[in-house]
Amino acid sequence: MNRTHYFNYIEKKLNVLATRINSRGKLNLLDMHSQSEYFYMHFFNVLFNWELKNLNEVFHNVEAIDLIDNSNKYFIQVSATNTKKKVESALNKNTMKNYPGYHFKFISISKDASNLKKMTFINPYSVTFNPLTDIYDKDSILKHILSLKVEDQKIIYRFIKNELGAEVDDVKWESNLAIVINILSKEDRDKQDQPIVINSFEIERKLTYNNLNDAKYVIDDYKIHHNRVDKIYAEFDTSGVNKSSTVLATIRQEYIKAKTTGTDDELFFQVIEKIQEKILNSANYVQIPIEELEECVNILVVDAFIRCKIFKNPKDYNYAST
Repeated sequence: MNRTHYFNYIEKKLNVLATRINSRGKLNLLDMHSQSEYFYMHFFNVLFNWELKNLNEVFHNVEAIDLIDNSNKYFIQVSATNTKKKVESALNKNTMKNYPGYHFKFISISKDASNLKKMTFINPYSVTFNPLTDIYDKDSILKHILSLKVEDQKIIYRFIKNELGAEVDDVKWESNLAIVINILSKEDRDKQDQPIVINSFEIERKLTYNNLNDAKYVIDDYKIHHNRVDKIYAEFDTSGVNKSSTVLATIRQEYIKAKTTGTDDELFFQVIEKIQEKILNSANYVQIPIEELEECVNILVVDAFIRCKIFKNPKDYNYAST
């Protein structure tokens, strides 16, 4: 496995964990917060070689401090709230007087904290605290992980896999992708009652331009469904503004994320695999035989290829038939 695999797995798990904490779901928020304290305690120890301990195990409900590293002189607050008021509330606690020379760090466990990093905070006890480097959120953590050597990413990967495993994957969310697949799966895909409105010559040019040889067979097989998908998208958009664009954007996002994948053919099939995985993990996906799901996903990805959402377009490319 390469660094892309390790990083993608880590990113997925941290994203789901943050969403789970943020949404609260059926969990008690305090229980979730307590679990998160322990997770981030071990996580940061592995990530930065710190020696954090849970201070609440020694002193119950210590104000402003959740984790402490006496060797490096760090104390940390783990919070599901990422407001200026929350940070200043911690800095204003009398507890700060008990730890002279310690460095305060703030971890936002569920929300983006980029705006907090730019703020100035009231710090009455002059605690060592630099918002730019001492406030952590998911994105800043992932950015640091991305810069690590593959050996170090592998260590983080193993830790998260052991800590979170498949548990957080139990949380599923609805997706527009699944809605379109549900609709497409009920279509009579053997029936063609509309004229083909795509320029096959232009699609052939795009295939050649992108060195797609194996993928050509799939695209040739499923390009005839472009009209059908176009009709579904049009009907889908009547239930909300630009809903179809979110489906196409998701396919494009998976294409961009997978662009480092081997050959162009491998990239094409990687996009199909990732889209299928997203659908299977959608709460609103209505299960169908796997062969039918694969066919429907192929139709959507080929349609995205035709519509210029994935792969480069040759000069003056115009897929619409005249």
